[in-house]
Amino acid sequence: MSAQNPQALVEVAQKTLGVGKRRGPPRSVCLHLAGEVRAVAQGLKPAVLYDCNAAGADQVQRYVGELQRLGLLPQALHILELGENILIVNPGQACQHIQQVLLSPMTFFVDISSFRSHPALCPLDELGDLKDHLAELMTHLQSLERNPFLPISRSELSSAGWNLCTVFGILLGYPVPYFFHLAQGDSNCLALIPLRVFTARTSCCWLTDLPQIQLYSFSVPESLYPALKDMLDVWVEDLRARYGAQGDFADLTISTEVVTLPSVVL
Repeated sequence: MSAQNPQALVEVAQKTLGVGKRRGPPRSVCLHLAGEVRAVAQGLKPAVLYDCNAAGADQVQRYVGELQRLGLLPQALHILELGENILIVNPGQACQHIQQVLLSPMTFFVDISSFRSHPALCPLDELGDLKDHLAELMTHLQSLERNPFLPISRSELSSAGWNLCTVFGILLGYPVPYFFHLAQGDSNCLALIPLRVFTARTSCCWLTDLPQIQLYSFSVPESLYPALKDMLDVWVEDLRARYGAQGDFADLTISTEVVTLPSVVL
């Protein structure tokens, strides 16, 4: 795609995403958000969770529509409300990823429920209603009319009783999402547990003013890394393959580091 005017992207975000008398997010956030949305449209990630400020779903819908008008999006995206959260979703990529989670024998989750002394691996079949919730989400996304020339669509899906931490991990494309039993509250057993953090970054060829954007950042317990290594290697290979099929981003880097934190909020 042709180079974009950074100031135009900032003005669009600040005009559409303002809250009250405040304008939208600061310049650096506006540019990073535009990069993330473009990455979603290119299929490099299934979705991005909007958490820049308190803008509502209608504002995010208008914002993404303006990016489409500017020619930033090669296909129409979708604004999905889950609970009080807003996601900008590539429906096709999201459905493909959910289907892979539902069908792959390599699918595992990390149970971090607070009653555990250490995180543990669990298959999907042991996680209660999660499979049904994912199937409902996939059916909902499949029902959307896909046409790159249609306005940006928006919908809301009831998520009562859902483990949104896990669902968001899947929608954001994480290879090994965390899970905890809702009856135990939202606390977890990750405090002071060594975590291997994976970070994927890239540069925008079409936006020279934007430093590297962060495509992914997720962690797995270091104690479980040997058991998950093959699965994570497949994820890296898949990301590199999708990355090689486009020309808008360059210099993909995937790094890891081990950290230990006094508490972890998901």
